[in-house]
Amino acid sequence: MSEQWLASALAAISRKDRTETEMRDWLAEREVEPDEIESIIACLTENLALDDRRFALAYAHDKRELSGWGKDRIREVLLKRGVDRELVDEALAGTGGSDGGVESEVERAVRVLNERGADLSDDRGRQRALGLLARRGYEAEEAYAAIRIAERAA
Repeated sequence: MSEQWLASALAAISRKDRTETEMRDWLAEREVEPDEIESIIACLTENLALDDRRFALAYAHDKRELSGWGKDRIREVLLKRGVDRELVDEALAGTGGSDGGVESEVERAVRVLNERGADLSDDRGRQRALGLLARRGYEAEEAYAAIRIAERAA
C-alpha cells in the first residue's frame, strides 16, 4: 500500500468526514488502482479513521439538531452518500418520542416553525409552513400536527 495515498486519504478525511463509498470514489477519481483502494479503505477502517456507523450517527444528530431536518431527508442523504440501510435505520432510531428527553419529530417540526417565525394566521402561511417542513423531510402527518400545535400556541 502506498504511504502517499494513505496520507492523502487521511488528509482528505481530516478536511471533510466521508463514508467508505465516498472515500472509494475519491481515490478512484485520483486513478488509484482498485487493489490499492481496498488496502487503503481496510487500513482506514481498521484504525477507525473511516467509520460509516459513527458518520451516520453524527450526521443524523447534526442535521436534526442544527438544521432541523426530518427523518426522511436525513435517510435520503445518508443513502445517497453510500451508508448501509441498517446503519441509516440505527442512526434514525434515536429520534423517537418524548420519552427519555428525546425530542419527537413533531416537537422538532414545531421548533423549526417557531425558529423561522412562521406566520400561521391564514391558509397561505400554513401552506408555506407545510412546504418548509416538507422540504426539511418531515412526513405530512407530522407537519400537519406541528402546524396545529404551533398555531394553537401562537
